[in-house]
Amino acid sequence: MWGTPLVILLCGGGLFFMIYSGFTPFRYFRHAVDVLRGKYDDPDDPGDINHFQALASALAATVGLGNISGVAVAIATGGPGAVFWMWVSAFLGIATKFFTCTLSIMYRGKDSEGHIQGGTMYMVTEGLGKKWKPFAIMFSIAGLFGALPIFQANQLTAILRDVIYIPNGWVTAEAHFMGDFMTGMVVLAIVSLVIFGGIKRIGKVASKMVPAMVVLYVGVILVILSLHIDVLPYYLKLIVTDAFTAESAMGGALGSLIIVGFKRAAFSNEAGIGTATLAHGAAKTKEPVREGLVAMLGPAIDTLLVCTMTALAILVTDVWKTGDDNGIVLTVSAFQEALGVIGPSVLVLCVTVFAFSSLFTYAYYGTKCLGFIIGADKQHYYNYFYVASIVLGAVTTISSVINLIDGMFAVMAIPTVVTALLLAPKVKAAAKDYFSRLDTFEIYK
Repeated sequence: MWGTPLVILLCGGGLFFMIYSGFTPFRYFRHAVDVLRGKYDDPDDPGDINHFQALASALAATVGLGNISGVAVAIATGGPGAVFWMWVSAFLGIATKFFTCTLSIMYRGKDSEGHIQGGTMYMVTEGLGKKWKPFAIMFSIAGLFGALPIFQANQLTAILRDVIYIPNGWVTAEAHFMGDFMTGMVVLAIVSLVIFGGIKRIGKVASKMVPAMVVLYVGVILVILSLHIDVLPYYLKLIVTDAFTAESAMGGALGSLIIVGFKRAAFSNEAGIGTATLAHGAAKTKEPVREGLVAMLGPAIDTLLVCTMTALAILVTDVWKTGDDNGIVLTVSAFQEALGVIGPSVLVLCVTVFAFSSLFTYAYYGTKCLGFIIGADKQHYYNYFYVASIVLGAVTTISSVINLIDGMFAVMAIPTVVTALLLAPKVKAAAKDYFSRLDTFEIYK
C-alpha cells in the first residue's frame, strides 16, 4: 500500500494545500494559540469538547509510541536521513491538517440518533454527496482496524518486559507469554474505565495527561542532548545530507528512504490519514477555520518537536548503529546510555502515559467508524472488540502489528486526501472570509 502513488498523494496533497492557501495558515500561528487557549470558546456552540480538549485528544493518539518507537524504527530502517523526510512531511502535514480539520467542522453531519458528528466519512457524504458514500464506508471499515490498540499494547508490553520483568526475574527472554498476557489484561482493565465514558471523558483525561508528559519527555531528552552537545551539530548536519544520499542505509535507495520517512511520519502525526478529523470534528465551534488552525498545531508539536527529540537522542548516543530494528529497544538503549540506570525507568513512565493516552483516543475513533456503518445505537459494541485486541497486541509480533496498522492507514488516507482536494475551494473561501473578519476585528464581536 505504501508505494509511490500513496506517497505522491500525501506529499503532493500537502504541497498543494500549502501553495493553494498562499501559506496563509502559517501566518496565524499566534492566533491559533489564542484559539487553543480558549479565548473564543463559547459553551453554547455545537459540539462536545472545547478546542484544547479536541487537540489534546488528537495529540493523545499521535504523541505516543509512534514518536518513541516509530521514529526509532524509521532510523533503524532508513538511517538518519529518514528524519529529514519526516520533517518535510510535518510541514506539509500542517497544511493538510488545516484543510482536513476545517472541513471536519464545515461538513459535520448527524448520526442515526441525530447527534452532530464530524470526521472524514461525514466530509464525504455531506460535502461530496450521498453518491460518494462508498468512499466514506471505505474509510470507516479501514478505521475499525487502523484504530486498534495493538501497536501501543505491543510496545508498552515490550518495554515493561525488557526493563522490569526480565531484570527482576519475573519472566525470561525465552518464556514471557504469560507475563505479556497478564500485562495485556491489566491494560485492558484500565482502558475500559475511560473509553466507555465516551469522548467527553476521553477529552478530560487527555487534556491533563498529554501536556505534562510532553514537557517531561522533551525535558529529559534536552538533558541527554546537553550531555552529548559536542556531537549534536554533526548529527543535525547528517540528517540533512543523508536524506539525499542515503549512504548509511537502504543501499542509497533515495525513493525508498523518502517512503520510510513519510510512512513513519504519517504513523506519528497522522496528517492526511483522517483520524484527527474524528477528534476535531467534535469541537465546540461555529467557525470551521478556527478548528483547522488548532489542528495544524498538531504536526508541529508531534513531529517537529517530539519526534525530533527522540531522533536526536537515538543519534547522539550512537545506539542506532547497533543494527537492532526494535524501536522501543533502541530508545531504551539511548536513555540508558545517557542517563544510566535511571534512564529506562524515566522512559517507562513516559511510554506508559503516552501509550494509555493513545489507547483512550483510538477507541473513540473506532466507535465513530462503526456507528457510521451500522448505526450510533450499536457503536458501543466496538469497545468490546477494541479492549479484547489489547491482549492480542500484547502477545503478537511487532512486524505483524506494524504491517496491519500501516495498511489500514494507507486505505484511510485515500478518501481523506481526495475529499480534501475536491473541497479545497470551500476551505479557501472560508479562510478568506474568516481572516478578513479577523483583520478588521469583526471576529472579536
